[in-house]
Amino acid sequence: MKNGLVHIYTGNGKGKTTSAVGLGIRAYGRGFKIYMVQFLKSADTGELNVLKNLEPNFTVKRSEAFNKFTWNMNEEEKRQMTEGVNNLFDAAVKNAESGAWDMLILDEVLGAIKGEFISLKKVVEFVKNKPHGLELVMTGRAAPEELIAISDYVSEINPVKHPMDKGIGARIGIES
Repeated sequence: MKNGLVHIYTGNGKGKTTSAVGLGIRAYGRGFKIYMVQFLKSADTGELNVLKNLEPNFTVKRSEAFNKFTWNMNEEEKRQMTEGVNNLFDAAVKNAESGAWDMLILDEVLGAIKGEFISLKKVVEFVKNKPHGLELVMTGRAAPEELIAISDYVSEINPVKHPMDKGIGARIGIES
């Protein structure tokens, strides 16, 4: 691969992470090495059970477990979350720059930006200076215009209809 491009999966609909993982699986199937970082996520999910079987060439790193929504966190918990998100991002950048990976997936990095756990400036700087051959995938709601402008692919996933509208909650194997 010569030119790594930048992808964004954004919007309020279901399927942003699923799309990123699917792209990662496709790339893995062609011999790519995938490094995926999940920000703001700590719940056990079905895809993690499968991706563990693909290590070391498809590696997933995650944020520390926080069992609260950000609006329920106190200032110390928010500070810890900010520190953890930045440490995770810095480690992802270091891994990307090592040349050992063909694709970097930053799952929910857009949510980390929106929640002010990481600065938009820091992410934009990385995107603009990422290794030339690295394929970069970012997910989350409300993609900032600055990132949209410097990305090659931007897909917006928006709900038309969702079972939650009928009171049906997340189901194991489908939403988790």
